[in-house]
Amino acid sequence: MFTGLIREIAKVKSFVGSTLTIVSQHKASLGDSIAINGACLTVVKVHHDGFSVELSPESQKLLAIENYKDEVHIEPAMMMGDRFEGHIVQGHIDTIGEIEAIKNNGNSYDVFIKVDKKFIPYIVPKGSITIDGVSLTVNDVSDESFRLTIIPHTMKETLFKNYKKGSRVNVETDMFARYIAHILKHQQAHTSSLTWDEVDAISSAF
Repeated sequence: MFTGLIREIAKVKSFVGSTLTIVSQHKASLGDSIAINGACLTVVKVHHDGFSVELSPESQKLLAIENYKDEVHIEPAMMMGDRFEGHIVQGHIDTIGEIEAIKNNGNSYDVFIKVDKKFIPYIVPKGSITIDGVSLTVNDVSDESFRLTIIPHTMKETLFKNYKKGSRVNVETDMFARYIAHILKHQQAHTSSLTWDEVDAISSAF
């Protein structure tokens, strides 16, 4: 589990085949889970100056893979007893979004991101969302896009400073919104209310 608070902007040393090698200050251990641009990946090799993770062909198809070069956001998985900030992030990318516009308001930036409209029900106004691993709050939602407001500090200290119209980003919607939508869809498929056995079955699926 992650929080969506970026711990470091690390440098990509190489990306050959399925192996992504990162140069970082974070000292990883073999088998660690680390979110890289929001995607939970497993450390398969440790180096003196960083670590390597493996991205399967399936993962590469589902991610905005063009952003896995130069610099990336990294966040190690939470440990028991860590201070909880941000929101609950699983590191499971739902879809790729495309930045439609970035508007500088002087003391903040409005970022408009378009996604496949089938994911819109999981994006809730004033709810949480993760963009390339960054925990953010949704301001407005339309039929096929949503608006974020980003403060100058976040813009400066994350890779958002490099994004522009047309940039693609990894999107993880709010976990609770997904769960509720799944349960409601399941409920509507039945003529009667859910039984406790059905609720347990749904819970175990996650």
